[in-house]
Amino acid sequence: MADLSVDQIKAIRANVLGAAAKVPGALIGLGILFIILGMIGVAGQVLFSLVSVNVLGIFLFAGGVLQGAHAFKSTGWKSVTVQLIFAVLYIGAAIYVWAFPIPALEAITLWLAAIFFITGFLRLVSAFQHRHFAEWFWLALSAAISILMGVLIMNNFPSSSLWLPGLLIAIELLLQGWSLLFLGFAAKSLTK
Repeated sequence: MADLSVDQIKAIRANVLGAAAKVPGALIGLGILFIILGMIGVAGQVLFSLVSVNVLGIFLFAGGVLQGAHAFKSTGWKSVTVQLIFAVLYIGAAIYVWAFPIPALEAITLWLAAIFFITGFLRLVSAFQHRHFAEWFWLALSAAISILMGVLIMNNFPSSSLWLPGLLIAIELLLQGWSLLFLGFAAKSLTK
């Protein structure tokens, strides 16, 4: 295998990074912003949970309004009534989320626990299906951790519903921030 020149390596990296290679400062700035928001979220998990459930309400309301507008513009379409029902359900869900944020957070927390249980169980099944591979243990371990997360969430329910959604969103912001930051640094190294 031939060694690649520096110019060839830069060309490959530029192709991999695509348009991101042209704006490394924006990626670095966005990464720093996400890291700061994530740290704020970790520090104020309850506030972050309440803000996130209100943002969910905004998206539900906007989705309902857009769905309704689309249904009214689509006269003659067979699914207009179904689309109007969806619009009413979205708007009703938004109003419920705004009026009762704590029960909405509890429902979200139950949903998260169910996701951890189901994904953990499915990964465990997959691990045992692939136990002839040496790496099956890691799949089984990740399945066990997911199931354990579901148990921990349910063990602290309903009090966990106040802080858990905010904490998970904060962790996601931190991870995304670090990813963008390092991607920005990689893109910046191309411009040197």
